[in-house]
Amino acid sequence: MIERLKDHIATSFPFLKEKNLLIACSGGVDSVVLCYLIKSLDYQFSIAHCNFSLRGKESDLDEDLVSDLGDKLSVPVFTKTFDTRSYISENQISIQMAARDLRYEWFESLCQEQSFDHILTAHHLDDDLETFFINLSRGTGIRGLAGIPQINDRIVRPLLIFSKDDIVDFAREKDLKWREDQSNSRNDYLRNQIRHELVPEFIKLNETALKNFRRTKDHLGESLDLIDDYLVLISNLICTETQEGIQFDIVKLKDLPHTHAVLYELLSPYGFSAWEDIGDLLNAQTGKMIYSGSHRLIKDRDRLILSKIEHTEAGKEIIITGSEEEINASVHLQFEEVNTIDETSKRSIFVDKDKVKYPLKIRRWKEGDSFYPFGMKGKKKLSKFFKDEKLSLLAKEKIRVLLSDNQIVWVIGLRPDDRFKIEDNTKKIIKITWID
Repeated sequence: MIERLKDHIATSFPFLKEKNLLIACSGGVDSVVLCYLIKSLDYQFSIAHCNFSLRGKESDLDEDLVSDLGDKLSVPVFTKTFDTRSYISENQISIQMAARDLRYEWFESLCQEQSFDHILTAHHLDDDLETFFINLSRGTGIRGLAGIPQINDRIVRPLLIFSKDDIVDFAREKDLKWREDQSNSRNDYLRNQIRHELVPEFIKLNETALKNFRRTKDHLGESLDLIDDYLVLISNLICTETQEGIQFDIVKLKDLPHTHAVLYELLSPYGFSAWEDIGDLLNAQTGKMIYSGSHRLIKDRDRLILSKIEHTEAGKEIIITGSEEEINASVHLQFEEVNTIDETSKRSIFVDKDKVKYPLKIRRWKEGDSFYPFGMKGKKKLSKFFKDEKLSLLAKEKIRVLLSDNQIVWVIGLRPDDRFKIEDNTKKIIKITWID
């Protein structure tokens, strides 16, 4: 097993050589074996153990075993105890999700503090097969069926070529000590049900099932590489990155074969899953939108615009008392008293200080807002002004206005109001600059 892993690392993870590694070790047989194997290959590493405080004394005994393991291997051990139940209550998530969040957040902080280059986990071939069945039951696409990735950012999983039997046989051969988590024997969760009921029956049907699954996964990985290469070409054809977000040309999308499959591959990294609704979006009216947990997709004439959902702070009003030289919140403005003016632009305006009344206010524009556009005659509704400027729906959503006594001083980044302009009798001038 040591030689197989050595060859596997040399082929798949040559970058691990002479790196500072962190091994996630629960105290179970998989992670204990991983520690021994990496030690046998003479790599530099430390061990990290999470005590989730979910199993009372059993959790503490797991921690003790990992500490003893570090002593035997002469490597540093980092441990952290979590109040997992409080975290679950505060965030209203499952035990598995809470443990995952806490674990990887701490691992990342350790990497920053201790300069670890990579995190090694002990996922193996049986875990991979279980994940395949879980994703199959959820109707996932090819990426889900491809199983657990060997590399994910700084996380590396070198044991995916080994079965659970391989690992247990090695542990027994070397007379290693590990601990069993009794919760893994219960069928409370979908993964445990698949592990105890589905996978054994599947393997009974074909003794080479695991080996064949690994071969199938390799084929799926190659297919994904092909898809990714195709997506690079397609993205250059139909996607444009702008300040509003990523724009997809609907006309060009519809000209492609397998339009829905292309959309799926382009949008799935952003958390979208309502694929029928997304397909309907291509023919929907302007303004129709769909949300994922982190992003929004909006139909705007002949394009789809993908944008990140803004933080709620962006919708708050900002009050300016007059003492500030700079405001840096959802809008970044600088205020400066000057003696002369140069040309007004979309990024900077000049106003008569005596015409403005403090406190000033910054807020989102609203339907019904109107102003007197600088350089034009008369009053104009913002909605009409935006239409004339040919602003997209997303661009309009991002517009903020600067107000004095509820009168618009500046449609920020677009046009100042004529009522606050510099005149011959102006005594004090304020230059206001918008930093995008």
